[in-house]
Amino acid sequence: MNIKLSAVTQTVGRVRPETESDVRNPFQRDVDRITHSKSFRRLIHKTQVFLNPEGDHYRTRLTHTLEVSRIARTIARALGLNEDLTEAIAIGHDLGHTPFGHAGERAMNELMFTDGGFRHNEQSLRVADRIEKDGRGLNLTIETRDGILCHTGAKPPDSLEGRVVRLADRVAYLNHDLDDALRANILREADIPEEITCAFGDKTSKRIDTIVRDIITQSAAAGDIAISPELSLVFDGFYEFMFDAVYRNPLAKSEESKVLGVLEAIFDRFVTNSDKLPEDYRAIAETDGLRRAVCDYVSGMTDSYAISVFERLFIPGAWQVR
Repeated sequence: MNIKLSAVTQTVGRVRPETESDVRNPFQRDVDRITHSKSFRRLIHKTQVFLNPEGDHYRTRLTHTLEVSRIARTIARALGLNEDLTEAIAIGHDLGHTPFGHAGERAMNELMFTDGGFRHNEQSLRVADRIEKDGRGLNLTIETRDGILCHTGAKPPDSLEGRVVRLADRVAYLNHDLDDALRANILREADIPEEITCAFGDKTSKRIDTIVRDIITQSAAAGDIAISPELSLVFDGFYEFMFDAVYRNPLAKSEESKVLGVLEAIFDRFVTNSDKLPEDYRAIAETDGLRRAVCDYVSGMTDSYAISVFERLFIPGAWQVR
């Protein structure tokens, strides 16, 4: 392998643990702190693509995160990178995602437009730094924090491990979103463009294996995280196909038009009734402003909890005869 190891990979073994009895390195501690956080547990009830799908086998934000982690660790191990840092970035990259998937993210961005907007990568870092542990944060390493923040957006991560996760995230969601779309009969196998099947294979496992092997081979030769020009072109076409056929599909997205209304109603109610916010979010409001604190609270909700809050606030209950 000709890949040049990152400074993180070269030095992490010499980083002292926090205490003499702690057998973990700093990135292992990051993994544990994220895994045991409330925001990580909530990912199991947050939408990946399909809102409230009927069936047990559709991906959630948590299963997406785990799939990203496995793909990223495979690549990192083959390239001799730091697997613990790779895993920490992978399992933390979506901590700040909203309920209702990207429809929720668009809704929160619209609601926060005059207050700096909303981007889930920035919120993921905010959750780790500012919201978790009753406002104390998770105290993650600089390298993990950089990878979480830069897993999407214009600026790539500083570390090779972070760039592995950034690419693994795309590999995971394109392939498992396609798998879910086929399961939901949004697409048929015959709908998949021939160039995608010819380049990557006709099954999810084959497609992922082909792309991962290409990334490993190209990265080892380039000394950076890379994908071959030929597969990169088809990979871009894969994204365009999924965007048109699934992410904008009226059948798959039929319920998303309701998301803004639900989140906006909840958001406005807590802005005008700040005393009803949980205590830890009222504390955030004192330092970061009320609208940002309400954004933190609403964006952290799971799909089912957001719906239950909406029903409690706005749907009349049955009158109890005494």
